[in-house]
Amino acid sequence: MANRPPRLIPTPSGMIGGVDERAEISTAKDAASDELIVSFGRLLGVAGRLGHILGRAIEDEFGISHLMYEVLLILGRAGEPGLSMGAIGREQVLTTGGVTRLVDRMAAAGLVARADDPGDRRGRLVRLTPLGEDIVVRASRVHLANIERYFLAPLPVEHRAQFLADLRILGHAARDALPQLR
Repeated sequence: MANRPPRLIPTPSGMIGGVDERAEISTAKDAASDELIVSFGRLLGVAGRLGHILGRAIEDEFGISHLMYEVLLILGRAGEPGLSMGAIGREQVLTTGGVTRLVDRMAAAGLVARADDPGDRRGRLVRLTPLGEDIVVRASRVHLANIERYFLAPLPVEHRAQFLADLRILGHAARDALPQLR
């Protein structure tokens, strides 16, 4: 790749590097060295590592998986009367069967309860129990400290607000690009 210039990234305000030049990928080495491919791989690696570090802390201290914690947060955000299984699945990109199994485990642990849906005689909603509320509050205190330590502290202070704003944009774009799971 020594004879090939690095890929320049188009942005709404211009090109990173200042020139709109497209490099062709013609070998495995080109693919493995492509700046966008490498950057996306870094993003996945960082997400996986941080997910492991932060999820492990919640699991060790509170006995719940990171996914369970995320569902508790979703339910906390929703408030009463709760959310349908489909809404939880859409938020976490889970299939109907996946969300049912997860909610079954959470109900067995006393974290959530199912209730009739007041707007749909046949529907059921999932809501936090008092134990679920307590766990999500206590786990969030630990989680927030770990997010600050492992996610924000390594970044320069002057970049943090823009980084968080960019993550929000990427999150919305990815969510909107996904087909709905059934």
